[in-house]
Amino acid sequence: MKMTHKIIFLLYFLSLSSVCLLAGNSKIISIYSPDKHTRAEFTADGKTRLHYRVFSDNREVIEWSDAGLETNRGVIGSNAVIVSQKHRIVDEKFAWRLGESDTIVNQYNELVLNCMSNRLPFQLIIRAYNGSIAFRYDLSSAGVQTIKRELTTFHFSQSSIVYQYNHESVFTPTAIDTLKKTCDLPATIHSGSYYLTVGEAENESYTKAEFIKGALPNTLAVAFMHDTAVIVADHFQTPWRTISLSKTAVGLHNFSDLYLRLNTTTVKDIPNWIEPGKLIRAQLSTQSGLECIDFAVKHHFQYIMYDGGWYGLGKLSPNLNPTRSIPAIDLQKVISYGNEKGVKVILYVDNGLTAYMDSLLPLYKKWGVAGFKFGFVDGRSQKGITWLNQMIRKVNDYGFILNIHDNYKPTGLSRKYPALLTQEGIRGDENSPDAFHTTTLPFTRFLAGPADFTFCFPNSKNSFSKNIKVSKAQQMALMVVYFSPLQAVFWYGKPLDYTNDEEIEFFDYVPTVWNESHYLAGEIGKNISVARRDGSTWFVGNVAGFEDWIGSVRFDFLSAGQRYEATVYEDDGAGNIRKRIEILKKDDVFPFDIKAKGGQAMIIRKK
Repeated sequence: MKMTHKIIFLLYFLSLSSVCLLAGNSKIISIYSPDKHTRAEFTADGKTRLHYRVFSDNREVIEWSDAGLETNRGVIGSNAVIVSQKHRIVDEKFAWRLGESDTIVNQYNELVLNCMSNRLPFQLIIRAYNGSIAFRYDLSSAGVQTIKRELTTFHFSQSSIVYQYNHESVFTPTAIDTLKKTCDLPATIHSGSYYLTVGEAENESYTKAEFIKGALPNTLAVAFMHDTAVIVADHFQTPWRTISLSKTAVGLHNFSDLYLRLNTTTVKDIPNWIEPGKLIRAQLSTQSGLECIDFAVKHHFQYIMYDGGWYGLGKLSPNLNPTRSIPAIDLQKVISYGNEKGVKVILYVDNGLTAYMDSLLPLYKKWGVAGFKFGFVDGRSQKGITWLNQMIRKVNDYGFILNIHDNYKPTGLSRKYPALLTQEGIRGDENSPDAFHTTTLPFTRFLAGPADFTFCFPNSKNSFSKNIKVSKAQQMALMVVYFSPLQAVFWYGKPLDYTNDEEIEFFDYVPTVWNESHYLAGEIGKNISVARRDGSTWFVGNVAGFEDWIGSVRFDFLSAGQRYEATVYEDDGAGNIRKRIEILKKDDVFPFDIKAKGGQAMIIRKK
């Protein structure tokens, strides 16, 4: 090898990691992000447990924390030594027409540590992104049959607040040292001058892990709450554990596509048959289905859906059969009418999902059904998550779009199965969320991926006051703020009741996927402003929590030298929508005064 090539190789090696010897011959191996601002260090001296810590701009954000697994063959990570290491640089982009942006940049440095622990070989795979660290355990060579506990901890360097929640519960800001309940992943933490989201990517056959208070102060530990152990198959890798950090709350959205970036896939192009869009739910009759299709055509919706009850009432009744509809619904008539009008039909299935699934796939394809909505799934246990992963693959391969409801949260599997458009795992309008909840979700659950919020916008006959605890304009703005390629709108409304066309015209125009997104301002549980581009048109959503929000945003994302006309939809103070027009250009500062629980939605078009 020539000297020049040796120097280049050495610089390449140092750009990925560095190794230094400490007292007692323990090693610290470092991995840096591409921009060098984020660093993780891992250490093992053969006598104690494998540890790691995380820095941002040389400031320790995660102190020395445990890494490892308790298995049937002993503790992996105990008495660990690092035998060798491999390095890789990845700098790529891939198109993603189902996202918040149409192109995803995937740039990271990777370090694979080959380790021995109590004579058990294992790998620790680490990736450093700008602002994020991710790592997972590979047990392919360990001969392990079960994982009894995951020993991973997250020891924050300062007193920290975690936004505790479980599944569809409310959020409770809680000091980690006083945490009594478990907390779902991803968990959002405010630690000193940093905001962090700690989560999980690519869970295909693991259990649903949750966080509990760790043994040390300011520490979260991973716990198995729904399985006593995880069964290990051949070539087994745990899900990724992710740590992303930002100096601002809205900055956490720089990592909202991290789970997609971490998932392995062979998919090069998203098939054309996978179409995002908006849907309205039909009542349990043929006539309602036909009326919903007409409504969808008028308001530029792509789907209608028959929800629970279309093949019988009685939640989880063993006698329900999803291979036939109730007499009140002529599915073939509705599907045929939809085909004539360019509107597709989605069917909800809960009871019978496990027993009938393999027969439903060819049957629904024959019927002309466009997609499934799964209900009452098991997204907690290893058995349930493994089964769901198999079903996601089958639904994708059969050519159906998919929405999963109830206790399931995304871990980026849409990257390998793009037909998985959305999922619930969120306290949507069905559960009457308040303005604290609506302004907390963008900084918490939505960092994991899309969520089906089931919007319940009022109509001339029903205010849905039981479900909606925020203003009409906030409901509009949330359609921009909340991301989901498949959005359920007018969830409880009947099509013929929506005579307020001028009020609801915003929903006619707003899309569900985007070319570009910017999170402009916001604080957890207080407010948020988001701008998103569809073609040459921009949509902006501004949302206030329990307090009035007097502020402004700068339109520096607009094109220079171009004048724009902004249609502003806002609350009029009397429970209705006021619409006004503003003329804008790049770098204009737009002031607003949004009342508590209120919002403001904007459509900005070239003039």
